[in-house]
Amino acid sequence: MTFPMLSKGQNMSLPDDVIQIDVVIGWAESDIEVDASALLLGADGKVRSDADFVFYNQPESSDGSIRFLGAGATEEGAQARIAIDLSTVPEDVHTVALAGSLGQGGFGDLGKLTLRVVDGAGHTLAEYVTADATTEAAFVFGEVYRRGAEWKLRVVGQGWDSGLAGLAGDFGVDIDDEPESETADDVDAASDAESELVTTPLETIEIQPDPVMPAQSAEPTTPAKAKARGVRTAKKAVKKAKPREFTLAEHDSWRPARLFSVVGVGGGEEQERRATSALVATMQAVSPFARALCSRMGAPAGAFEGYVEVQYDYGDTKVIPDAVLKVSRGSRLWTGLLEVKTGNGKLEKGQLENYLDVARKKKYDVVVSLSNDVPASAGELPIEVDRRKLAKVALRHLSWAEVAHEARMLLSHGGIDNDVQAWILAEFVRYLDHPRSGATEFVDMGRHWVTVRDAVTAGTLRGGDQKALTVADTWVSLSRHLALRLTAELGVTVKHIVPRRYSNDPAARNASVAERLAAEGIFESVLRIPETAGDVAVVADVRTNKIRCRTKVAAPNEGTSARRVSWLLKQLKDVPGNVQVEAVFSERGNETCELLETVRANPKILTDNRAGDVVSFSLEQTFPMGSKRSGTAASFVSSVTSSTDAFYGGVVQHLREWVPAAPKQTDQPRPGTEEPEGGETVAAD
Repeated sequence: MTFPMLSKGQNMSLPDDVIQIDVVIGWAESDIEVDASALLLGADGKVRSDADFVFYNQPESSDGSIRFLGAGATEEGAQARIAIDLSTVPEDVHTVALAGSLGQGGFGDLGKLTLRVVDGAGHTLAEYVTADATTEAAFVFGEVYRRGAEWKLRVVGQGWDSGLAGLAGDFGVDIDDEPESETADDVDAASDAESELVTTPLETIEIQPDPVMPAQSAEPTTPAKAKARGVRTAKKAVKKAKPREFTLAEHDSWRPARLFSVVGVGGGEEQERRATSALVATMQAVSPFARALCSRMGAPAGAFEGYVEVQYDYGDTKVIPDAVLKVSRGSRLWTGLLEVKTGNGKLEKGQLENYLDVARKKKYDVVVSLSNDVPASAGELPIEVDRRKLAKVALRHLSWAEVAHEARMLLSHGGIDNDVQAWILAEFVRYLDHPRSGATEFVDMGRHWVTVRDAVTAGTLRGGDQKALTVADTWVSLSRHLALRLTAELGVTVKHIVPRRYSNDPAARNASVAERLAAEGIFESVLRIPETAGDVAVVADVRTNKIRCRTKVAAPNEGTSARRVSWLLKQLKDVPGNVQVEAVFSERGNETCELLETVRANPKILTDNRAGDVVSFSLEQTFPMGSKRSGTAASFVSSVTSSTDAFYGGVVQHLREWVPAAPKQTDQPRPGTEEPEGGETVAAD
């Protein structure tokens, strides 16, 4: 399934059967936060009132048709989301403007900017990409507007140097950007009122008007001017709590009591009940964890509650989702139905469609499936349902691996400042790590793996083989699993890079992977890790039973080739000597490759008698490949995972991009100065 790439000024019609959409604003520089917003405009191009401005401090429109879902780092990069229910937008609203703003700096500092519109199933309907922004502090990316009974999308791409206040003024909204002083009591009260928002990138505080004081004398008095409601965006300081350590045991064999016990776990039903109860209870106790998961489900920031095994009437029978999830924020109530599978349990199309019917009847927002299936890319579903059932209700999927990664991310890299919450979350992670929990990470290449592996070795595999396509999809899922693991471990968003032409076409992507496997006998995935010198490529060669991990580093663009090699060697002093070092020269087809231990002994071996300058280096390390389908360290999945970890830790994290030295001042006097006798420079008259 392909989608149109729009340019500035272009428009398109939204599909008639799409009622709910998410508008995703993305940017490249993840250290900078963008505040997404939407404005409901009448026929005159103005808001009807200030209530028509939806942003982080007013996260939904008065009619509930438009909601701000928050911002954060995802596998797809830094992004902020706005949810729109087109069926409930008031008739006198002709246009919804989709904007973003910055607290400081300009949009030109963020690199590439994107506007993406997705439907309730996560499929991209259209995308706009621009790098034209410069000093603008506020930017209207696009607008969703009516043409009779039809909804359309138009790309705008217009910015304001004056920021949110300038943008709001043009659309008729009054915004006060003046900073407000606050007492410690004010901060404590606001913190209590907004405790459910602690995981959002921005902490928002609503400023209430000052009360009007009564007159104290006979003289006429003027009521104190109420404070205008203003936009306030103070980042929450990240604190890191530690799970409690037990130190009073008299012997190493003593074990502390566990919050979530695996003792007595029986069959599949009992396993699912335990896992569901542990998950929901942890989300209720650890609000940052609840917020992290709920944001993946499309929920607004708010207070979370969960209920297990709630019965609903469905015709002459009853259906019982594993849990009902509720998030309240002001007058807004978000509801999701959760279907859980553990172990080898598989999601069923009929069951999910029944839940979609119930959710539509109850006017709930989403049905969420949770299983050990790791979709090949974010937004993909492990099972397809009748798309007509997604007109009013979204369907989203989470894997247990994603749940575990979110928990580890919070524990390892901040976001929880309460020791008790940290202990509860650590207990939950321990529970998930136990084999009896049924919540496994990615460990199995599937039942066709051995057949496909043997066919590759024999040279009989063909790309169109259905088994090859199934294994290809599993490889892409494994690649995403690698990105998720590194994200949780490193505390930065690691992305699995998929060619754009395949980003919204899983069938074509899997066909491409299967064709390469049949022709060359290899799988390959590329991981992009922020702040590293180059992407990490992981190549599994089934014919040679080897895994090759490599990265490419741009060489300095000054100095001799020998100096460029010396620059690299200084960074590789702690890197294993069996790493291959390839030097690529400016003369096409001119490369040299040697083991690092050889280059250390004789650096000139890379550059002697070579034409041109070194322009880049490639570093590659080879590891043994496991062949088994799943299970032990000898399995294919385990060998790919351990090789990636070893290459990143042993090679990639030691590398830094070359940064040129600052330009130096000349020794000559600057124009307008003269140097008298004695050597002291003075200004000329």
